[in-house]
Amino acid sequence: QVQLVESGGGLVQTEGSLRLSCAASGRTFSTYAMGWFRQAPGKEREFVATISRSGGITYYADSVKGRFTISRDNAKNTVYLQMNSLKPEDTAVYYCAARLEIAQRLWIGATDYNYWGQGTQVTVSS
Repeated sequence: QVQLVESGGGLVQTEGSLRLSCAASGRTFSTYAMGWFRQAPGKEREFVATISRSGGITYYADSVKGRFTISRDNAKNTVYLQMNSLKPEDTAVYYCAARLEIAQRLWIGATDYNYWGQGTQVTVSS
């Protein structure tokens, strides 16, 4: 079992930056692949980024590639999402997610993940 708590959301202007954090409970954080997803009002939850348990593999949705960076600090049980050059269409509730990872691969589906945080709101004003 792992519990996830996101923080760092807020209101920012277009082209601004935010860094989201997701703190995980437990002693086995380094065995979990982590992902960030987002859900805008009236839309389905969509994949944003994922990082393998070691941090050696990352992958991004095309819509955020080059603007967002996912990273993790296994000593702090935390995964981050640095978001730069934000656009109004990035407005959504952002969720972090975790899944136990045996073999490292890309996990980009919401159903790939077993544990979810409560979400943090990101609003980008135009």
